[in-house]
Amino acid sequence: QLDADNYETDPCLKEIRKAENYSWMDIITIHKDKLPNYEEKIKTFYEEHLHLDDEIRYILDGSGYFDVRDKDDKWIRISMEKGDMITLPAGIYHRFTLDENNYVKAMRLFVGEPVWTAYNRPADDFPARKQYMKFLTGEAQ
Repeated sequence: QLDADNYETDPCLKEIRKAENYSWMDIITIHKDKLPNYEEKIKTFYEEHLHLDDEIRYILDGSGYFDVRDKDDKWIRISMEKGDMITLPAGIYHRFTLDENNYVKAMRLFVGEPVWTAYNRPADDFPARKQYMKFLTGEAQ
């Protein structure tokens, strides 16, 4: 739990960014009045997909859900609200949706330049997916 009201000066966030080398960030507001192509974006976010890099999100306001797959390929819903930060590892299948408030403001963090490419399932042949599966089965070092 971070201090979302003071994210610009929060020493805890600053330390996390330094320790994890999160050198790039922006802020996205997902709301019908704030996000261009809102309906299309919401559908895209909810498509099951993976990324080749970690996905780091810090909720500054509002709320929503990340859904991820467990080792048995069953969905786990993660409720996210103001002050929460999550790191989804490269190769994990996931999706995002808003809750009944239909609003979230989030910081997106990256190591280096951002890469926005999402690979919809199935995308099992990517090295990031294979590495993640090794992690799930305990084979990763």
